[in-house]
Amino acid sequence: MNASENTPMSSPIANSVFAQDKLSIGITLPITRDNDSVVDYSEQLSLARLADRLGFRALWVRDVPLNSIEYPDPVGHLDPWVLLGALASNTERIALISGAIVLTLRHPLHVAKGAISVDALSRQRFILGVGSGDRPPEYAAFGRDPDTRRDLYRQHWETLAAAVTVPSRVIPDHAPRGAPDFYLLPRHNTSIPMLAVGSGGQSVDWIARHSLGWMTYHREPQAQRGRYSMWRAAVDRATSGAFRAFGVAMRLDLSEDANEPAVDISLGYRTGRRALVALLREMRENGTHHVTLNITSERRAARDIIEEVAAHVLPEFHC
Repeated sequence: MNASENTPMSSPIANSVFAQDKLSIGITLPITRDNDSVVDYSEQLSLARLADRLGFRALWVRDVPLNSIEYPDPVGHLDPWVLLGALASNTERIALISGAIVLTLRHPLHVAKGAISVDALSRQRFILGVGSGDRPPEYAAFGRDPDTRRDLYRQHWETLAAAVTVPSRVIPDHAPRGAPDFYLLPRHNTSIPMLAVGSGGQSVDWIARHSLGWMTYHREPQAQRGRYSMWRAAVDRATSGAFRAFGVAMRLDLSEDANEPAVDISLGYRTGRRALVALLREMRENGTHHVTLNITSERRAARDIIEEVAAHVLPEFHC
């Protein structure tokens, strides 16, 4: 497949989240307090409706197949397709993004069926973010060899991209003599944008050729600038200067004091809103097109943080 077949950049929902020289802001679900393992998903849907109404650009949903006491994340995540279906029914405008479906542990045709279903329910508001997973013991639990992760990711990407791109086609694992030609229903008239979340064991050149963009975790500003420069060079090599998005997942502990300076925390910042605006402006200037906020706080309700960001931060960027 060529890059244009795998990067449907004309998608209106992709363009609302990722645009040249602009920065948009989303939210990662679920929103929990530190060390919480039980999530009230009725409240999460309420927060999703609030984010949609207040103008956030995207809701991100993780895929966490299994839990272990050895893992740092104790949260009881819902199956991503179930949660995305609920979000599709509870929101109107906001993009829904998987961040990220573990492509190496799921059959790509099952992923394609889920993606097409969510896209239909949400009226073409879905962006399909995929990754390869970063927990090797899960590979053994699913009967996979972690040493095959890189090749498996590429193979599954090809099958998945063929199925969710218009015109859609099914690439079977095996096609015995006399096997019928398969297709996926419901029919979709527009391609579903595909986004690389993490590297999936691939080079940045491969990602630039095949994905609408690259989503990474937060790093300190100098490291992030270096990462964007590496990405921009890969895009220029692979696509002759075409636009490819760059996004960041950032943890946010928003202070009640609007003037509190930013302090580094793991994968993000504790900060007041004014310093948050300054940080996001710098990220935009350095080439970041989207930031999804992983909101956390032991002191404030998530609803209050969402409302403050919407009132005082979004107007700086969503214009």
